[in-house]
This record gives sequence, C-alpha cells and structure tokens, in this order.
Amino acid sequence: MEEWVGQLWHKVITRAARREYPQAAVHLDEIRRPAAILFRALGGDGGLRIETANETENGARRNLLSRIAGSNRHLALAWRDEDTLRLPASVAWFADRELNRELYLWLAALAARSTRYDGEWLQKNAAASAALLASHPGLKHRYQRLVEAHLEQRPDPHTLKTDEAKQERMIRHALLHPQDVTTPLAVTDNPPQAVPLWLHPAPPCLFDKRAKAGEEDDSEEATQQQHSQPVDSDKRHRGERVDMPDGKGGLLVFRLESLFTRAEHANVDRTTEENQDEDAGSALDDMEQVSVARDRKPVASRLRFDLDLPPEDNDDLYLGEGIALPEWDYRKQVLLADHCRLQAMQARDAEPLPLPQHLQVRARRVRRLFEALKPGRQWRSAQADGNELDLNALIDHTADRLRGVRTTEAALYRRLENAERDLSCLLLADLSLSTDAHVSNEQRIIDVIRDSLFLFSEALQATGDRFALYGFSSRRRNHVRFHTLKDFTSGYDDRVRGRIQAIRPGYYTRMGAAIRHATNLIDREPSRQKLLLLLTDGKPNDLDKYEGRYGVEDTRRAVQEAVERGVRPFCVTIDEKAADYLPYLFGSSSYILVRDARELPAKLPLLYARLTGK
Repeated sequence: MEEWVGQLWHKVITRAARREYPQAAVHLDEIRRPAAILFRALGGDGGLRIETANETENGARRNLLSRIAGSNRHLALAWRDEDTLRLPASVAWFADRELNRELYLWLAALAARSTRYDGEWLQKNAAASAALLASHPGLKHRYQRLVEAHLEQRPDPHTLKTDEAKQERMIRHALLHPQDVTTPLAVTDNPPQAVPLWLHPAPPCLFDKRAKAGEEDDSEEATQQQHSQPVDSDKRHRGERVDMPDGKGGLLVFRLESLFTRAEHANVDRTTEENQDEDAGSALDDMEQVSVARDRKPVASRLRFDLDLPPEDNDDLYLGEGIALPEWDYRKQVLLADHCRLQAMQARDAEPLPLPQHLQVRARRVRRLFEALKPGRQWRSAQADGNELDLNALIDHTADRLRGVRTTEAALYRRLENAERDLSCLLLADLSLSTDAHVSNEQRIIDVIRDSLFLFSEALQATGDRFALYGFSSRRRNHVRFHTLKDFTSGYDDRVRGRIQAIRPGYYTRMGAAIRHATNLIDREPSRQKLLLLLTDGKPNDLDKYEGRYGVEDTRRAVQEAVERGVRPFCVTIDEKAADYLPYLFGSSSYILVRDARELPAKLPLLYARLTGK
C-alpha cells in the first residue's frame, strides 16, 4: 500500500511540476533534414554535423513544486562548435506542436549566424537574432510568435528580487527588441531562467583528444587500444583534465581481529571482472562532466595485439618505399605537401583460388546479365580497308570526281568491329577495423565486402571493361596501407581471387590519402570515362587529428580534386548515419546507402550498370 501511494504521489507531483508538453513534442529525427538545409542555406558551415545536445545543469531558481518533485534540474539547449551543431533530442516547450517545430528551425538559423558576433551570452544572441531578422524579414512573424509564447512562460519580474528582476527585464527587452541590446546581462547570485530561443550560455565541450601542449605522445603505448566494446552515446559531455590518482588517498577500514584468520579459497573469474559494465551507457548519459587522467605507468599484466603492427616478415608484402601524399588542413586553409605516406601492399600468402562455392550460382546469373548488356559488333563506314564495299562512300567519291574534286585517299569500305566502351573503373574498398563487426550470425562486414568484390569482378569481366580493385586502411598519417588486389594491367584470374579471399580487417580510415592515390592511378588510364567507386562502412577517422571535422574536410577536398581531374567519384556505404555527412563529401547524387549490408554483393554490380549507362 505504501509503495502504491508513493508511486501515485510521484506521478501527481511530477505532472504538476512539469514545464513541458510531451503530447506536442517534436523530435530531432523528424526535423534533422529541414534544419540542416536551412542552416546551410543561411550561410552555416557545410561541414558541421547535426547531433543531439545533452542536458546540462539548470542553475536557475526553481519553484517549490519543482524542488519537491526533484525535476527541472537539467535542460537541453542548442549550441555549436567547429565540428557539430547540437540541437535538443526533442522540443516540447510549447503546447502547440507547430511552435516546437518552428523553434527547431529558428535555432538552426540562429546557429548559422552566431559565430559572427562577439560579446557575452545576451549580447551575442541578441546581435545574431537582430542580424538574422534584418536580412530575412520573412522570419519576423515566426519569431514574434515564438517570443510571445515564451514570454508567457517566463517569471513575472514583479515577483523576483531586485537584481533578478532587473536581469529578467533585460532578457525580455532583448527578446522583443534584439537590435537595441548594447550592454551585457546584469550579474546576480543565480543564473536567469533558460531562454530556449537562444544558444547555450556555457555549452559543454569535450576534452581535447590530444594532450595539452607538452603532453602529446605519439608512441605506440599511447595509441594501443584495449579489448573493450565502445559505449554508444550521441550526447556531448563536458570534460576536464585531472591528475592521475596515486592510490595513496582514502581511508582504509578493517577489523583488527581479522588480521590473523584463515580463509577459504575463492575461485574468482577474472575474465568477468574485466567485462564491460552493461549499464555503462546509461551511467555515461547521467554524467554531465567527465574527468580524464593520463596514466603514464606501463601495464605489464595485459597483452594487447589487435592494433600492434605485425613484424614485416609476417605482414603483407610492401611494394616500394612508400608514396608521399598531401593532406588538406581546413583550419589553416592550406594543402600540406608530403604530409602522409602511403604504403602499397599485397597479400603475402594469398594462394590462387577458384570462385567460392557459395557464390557460383549468383556469379553465373550476374555474368549472363552483363554479357547480354555487353556492346555487340557494329559496322564502321568510310574506312580505308574493310570487309566489304561501302556503297554510300563509293557514290560520294564518284560524285566528287565528276565535280573535279580530288581526294588523296578514298575511304570506300566498311568494317565490322567489336564495340568497346571507353571506360575505366577503380573500386576502392574500406578495410578498416570496423569491418570486423557482424551483420548476422554467419557474416561480418568484411565477408560482405569480400563477396561484393567477387561478384563485381565477375560482372566487369563479362563486360570487358577495364577495372582495378584496391583496399585501404591506416594507422596515423605515416602508415596508410593500400592493398593491391587487381591493377588495370592484370587480368581477373585465380590469383586475384586469392588476394580477394585474403583481405582482412585492418586499422583506421584515412580516406583522403586513399582517394588521392586512387585518383592518381585511374588518371593514368587513357579512357575517356573514369569512375572511382568507394565502398565503405563509415566516415573518415584515424588515431590522430584526422578524427571528426578534420578528416571530413580532407576527404571532401580529395573528392573535389578527383572531379577536377575528370574522375567521377561515387560512394557506396552501409553506414546508417551516412546522410549526415556524405552529401557534404560527395554531393547529394554521388552516393548510395545500402541499408541491409547483406544485400551489397547483389546490388553493387547493378549499381555499376546504372552508373555506366548499361
């Protein structure tokens, strides 16, 4: 009975203290695409991703009901940095669902202008709002509706203390007349009530992935990865650096009479002790600030081999001394010459193999389809020599002679020739560590990629088109691994099938360097049409600063360089979040998302047929 009464009381008091309208909530997934289009249309940086903003502590004064219910302690507000635009996972500030949708769009528009103005929170948001309304008058009516609805929710200045009342009046004036704001917000003991129409006054920020100046460590020990599963969280957390605990602090409590006692042996399963906490994800979401320390002591009791480079004798064959390639630094807006080193490689122990048994039926079907689409033989007229006389050319030649026109060489024949398309295709497969993930109980992503390469090769072998196959992964900028499976000069045979069978997950995805080298290879082809197909399961990343915005911008620059050289890049991905970044990298019409990775082997040849006009 007591438990039932407690639950009932909790529901009643929580509902009474609620400041939101769940029935009118609009979720970020519903508005992500329109918000992204508006953000970029109003001058926002095209390289920013739209992601979920985490809740932060609400330091403003709460009313009695909120304090009793323990609610409204945290709020989710919008903010942006150089990599992301963060919007709340859902907006339910207003009882009108349309107003909540308009609030999402207003925040996206405001974020597009926010970096152009300086000042503290009130001044910066007011200046951005005023400039946005002045340049786009069509937003004024929507903005006024949002302001009027929000002012009804804000506390009455007459009910506040003198200093808080002054602060509240300044906020109200800035909302109604943003163009008139010149002074910073008045300082009080408590922060003001949140303004959902403005960006976050103190947005969370992740700690720098690199160490502070003087602490950066590029050694092997600093980059080794533990055998643990990542915790998925799309929220942004505030970070702080702290000193590594020395383990000497704290209070040790024990019973003196237990010092000299005998104990039974306890068989402890150490493997379960090292297992990941299944509730780590929810624990991370509950943390507003994450403390990070650097432990410089070596760990002798744990062996980690998954990311250690194998000895050269056991690694794939190195083809040459490496190739220096540039990389685009978007912060400095400069192309860094010879910044990366790409190492061409080939499988050492790949044995010649026939096509795997489980693909033979599908391969026969693909070959029949593409053989039917193969260009047939055609007649070429007006040739100097050929299979038979060209009557039309003979009539034209005779008429010219009667008119006194003399030709040095008469082209009076026609010849039957095999029609060939002037096209070359290079397929570049992502072989990063993420391809080791499972798509089903029987298959990993790397297995799906391997089958795709087999069927793709069978299809192009049937057409007679020139094609090449390569794979890539990376481990920092000085070790970009570029695996040769088949080049343009070699045929598709059992040796190539053996190399395809030998592919395995590698390291990371320094996509820009791989695309640049692939562009150099296909650019040497004499073909008029050149297609560069990129097969990947994720976005650009590496252990160093290539993670995040830097890698995206470098990849985009590499794609632009390929287009300028007459190469058509096209990306095939199985990453469900590809729509967040691939349109920026390749363009809206130069990528395709295969939602079910298991369908990739069957869809890839058909995609090639569509791209090449077969």
